[in-house]
Amino acid sequence: MIYRFVMILIRLAMYFWFDLHFEHRERIDKHKKYIFVSNHRSYADPVLVALAGYGRFSFMAKKELFDNPVFAGVIRWLGAFPVERGKGDSAVIDRAVHDFENGRSFVIFPEGTRSKDGRVGRGKAGVALVASKVHADIIPIGINFQGEKLHFRSKVIVRIGEPIPADSLPSVENLSDRELLKTLRTEYLPPIMNGIKNLVDEPEK
Repeated sequence: MIYRFVMILIRLAMYFWFDLHFEHRERIDKHKKYIFVSNHRSYADPVLVALAGYGRFSFMAKKELFDNPVFAGVIRWLGAFPVERGKGDSAVIDRAVHDFENGRSFVIFPEGTRSKDGRVGRGKAGVALVASKVHADIIPIGINFQGEKLHFRSKVIVRIGEPIPADSLPSVENLSDRELLKTLRTEYLPPIMNGIKNLVDEPEK
């Protein structure tokens, strides 16, 4: 109940601060959990993805985002946990699987860092590994706005892509380290990154 109330307040605040639009929310089944994968444009991205979906979320965020206590409080409430760059992926995978099994969808920004020019960069194999271990249907998200930074009344369009069924992606069980890395880079990442890129490149209606 409290979570819903806070989410309503956050939604109202975001609609007030930005000219905010969501497209194709009907593609999300509100009764299912997903892995949401999105491009990364701003510090507001985790909140925007959470507002696009339904229910509770879990997502990794770089440690520096927790330096601001107010912002840290908001994203922790939304399900964020800090990740230190350069650390191993095992703890992140364990956290993702645990949170997913406990009813939370998982949000991932495959580029690993924010894009300054709006173009979608290369995805990280480590992030694809997290997605592969959770093994859930994947929803691509495209966050679009003009300019390098968000400002008051920026027009923000959040596009939701067609779900990528988990069963359409290759299994990574029982692979050697070399085979795993190759599978993630050549078979797992391309449909994820292409799904995001198509939403970012889609002309405005």
